[in-house]
Amino acid sequence: MELLHTTRALQARADALRAQGLKKCLALVPTMGALHRGHLALVDAARLRADFVIVSIFVNPTQFETGPAHASYPRTLDADLARCRAHGVDAVFLPTDDELYPPGAESWVELPALSKLLEGAKRPGHFRGVATVVTKLLIAAKPHFACFGEKDFQQLLLIRRLVRDLCFDVEIVGVPTLREADGLALSSRNRLLSPDARAQAPVLSRALDAAEASWRAGERASPALLQQARLELEKAPLLRSDYLALCDPETLAPLPALCSGSALLALAAHFPAATGGGEVRLIDNRVLRAPGGD
Repeated sequence: MELLHTTRALQARADALRAQGLKKCLALVPTMGALHRGHLALVDAARLRADFVIVSIFVNPTQFETGPAHASYPRTLDADLARCRAHGVDAVFLPTDDELYPPGAESWVELPALSKLLEGAKRPGHFRGVATVVTKLLIAAKPHFACFGEKDFQQLLLIRRLVRDLCFDVEIVGVPTLREADGLALSSRNRLLSPDARAQAPVLSRALDAAEASWRAGERASPALLQQARLELEKAPLLRSDYLALCDPETLAPLPALCSGSALLALAAHFPAATGGGEVRLIDNRVLRAPGGD
């Protein structure tokens, strides 16, 4: 497994592989490390589509609201590299902050409309950082495919829009959310929860399940669907809700009182952290599909 540390080295490797012919497809899996089974599902999805799989590990400073949040993000590089080797990753891109953001850098990629909704409304500047770093990674790796998880639905939608708007010759592949046995969506943040919070956190997926069950039974009134989810969330006394929203899965615009097509149910909540007296913020979502929808 190759370890590459500069954009020039990664670009040169990608150019050499592309020169071998179109059958030598490249896939990129961008990550911030602290790899878990969800990340490895992205790697496996990439392997199905490509002969050469690149994983990037970079804790992107520009998508964090505060310096402490960036500094405290879990870093497990040795374990991450071992997991990459075990899953047949061909190369890992390990840039420094200065490599991707050289001194004096002032170029940004922004999608203002999508970035101001849901997560963007709660985390100003977050998606500007995401869009910028993903653009840099796509330019560096020159992949035919790039794989992202559906748990971060808004991020996936934003990256697809970015690729379309900037005419990148790359296909963005969404990979379904992996979950623990109790339904909690896999996340690097789960390890930060206190034991009691971890026991209550699966209420997020149960809230989505409750709304989906109502949807499948024929309910299309937005307030009723949201209430089904809210009733479940209220069963977790440690949970502090951030948002619960029903919106258009293509634009993220709020849906009218009566849904006429597919809908995205998205939520975010805070739970107590295991140490430091702080909180851990978790997100989850579910696409409620109209009959005949994809």
